[in-house]
Amino acid sequence: MKKAFTMIELVFVIVIVGIISAMIAPSFQRNTLREAADQLISHIRYTQHLAMIDDKFDSSETEWFKRRWMLRFQENLVYTTLPPNNTYSKVWAYTISSDLPNFAGHHPDLLGMAKNPLNESQYLSGGYDNVLHVEDSASMNTLRMGDEYGVEDIDFTGGCRTDTKFIHFDYIGRPMNSFPLNSPYELASAGFHKLLNSPCIIKICTVADCTTATGDEIVQIAIEPETGYTHIL
Repeated sequence: MKKAFTMIELVFVIVIVGIISAMIAPSFQRNTLREAADQLISHIRYTQHLAMIDDKFDSSETEWFKRRWMLRFQENLVYTTLPPNNTYSKVWAYTISSDLPNFAGHHPDLLGMAKNPLNESQYLSGGYDNVLHVEDSASMNTLRMGDEYGVEDIDFTGGCRTDTKFIHFDYIGRPMNSFPLNSPYELASAGFHKLLNSPCIIKICTVADCTTATGDEIVQIAIEPETGYTHIL
């Protein structure tokens, strides 16, 4: 005699499958802040890689250290509203660059911006005030974290200077910044010559102020001194 499921058994199986699906569905939901953190970690490591293969030392240049490869965050303020109603005021983005050619400090220009290794027509930048327009096809949407991932605030704490949000590396990959701000070299080379002596903590948040962020509203990334090892806390 042929065996078959009864109606009750089929209903029972459907109910069980439904319960299991409901339990595992949240794990498949997109966590945009974690995606942003993973991407940022990858690009910090790429910046470190560029610094290690492209030593900027030049004995003929007194400010050669300003050409070290860096990753800098910028809350774009110049690009406000463009047709048709695209608003970019205070949208967080970041750029990977070396200070070429004019030693302008940590403000990148097109000659110094790194190219996207997967598309040479693009820069590794989400746009930068008065340099690379956010709607330019040469900029990368994914590096415009405010638009792509809903990032509302980025904060630096720990071993990094907090007022200027960038991190750069020397020729052996050690992370550098300008904290603490002390003599004798700070006036001559603000932000370019000091090794981290404690982890730099980068906070990325989906609320307007990282100091009020809790739970899923914040992800913290640490860059360790000496090694530059970068990871999520």
